[in-house]
Amino acid sequence: MINTEKNFADRLRSDDKKVIDEIFALYHIKIFRFSVSYLKNEDDAYDIVQEVFIKIWEARFSLKSDTNFDAFIFTIAKNAVMSLFRKRLSEQKYLDYLSESAVSNALDTEEQTDYVFLRQKYEQLVETLPVKRKEIFLLSREKGLSNKEIALRQGVSEKTVEDHITKALTYLKKQLSNYGIWTLLFYFLFVE
Repeated sequence: MINTEKNFADRLRSDDKKVIDEIFALYHIKIFRFSVSYLKNEDDAYDIVQEVFIKIWEARFSLKSDTNFDAFIFTIAKNAVMSLFRKRLSEQKYLDYLSESAVSNALDTEEQTDYVFLRQKYEQLVETLPVKRKEIFLLSREKGLSNKEIALRQGVSEKTVEDHITKALTYLKKQLSNYGIWTLLFYFLFVE
């Protein structure tokens, strides 16, 4: 993934217009799903997706080869959601919603909104998975292998692979939800 991230940054800096399509294909559904789950409004979620990709394109010349692209996307999406909330503060329904969810989604420290912190928590949680489930999950998420390829490599059925991945995702989502609302963004972008 790091090579891809470096490639994305370099290609964006060189004004390669095709790379934005590749980045869009990789991230747009994840950003939309997070946005709609938090904002409860599809139109707003579409606006967030559009804003994220506009910001990526606008910032392309400031990217460095060693830019952590996942952290870059995470930060832009987080800021877009916060910006929309600030814009909507004058609307009573958003005020009501925010006051109701403020207690359950309160972030105790700035650190909890940080990509690096969430990535470390994710990696720690992956380490706690049962050995076989962890192997299958990492082959799927880190190596990008299909369920069929994993089944052949592990000597198990595709159904077993699906079961391990589903259980791993359920466990990770539940555990990550303990760290605040931004973990949902992290989950949708980088785990699911």
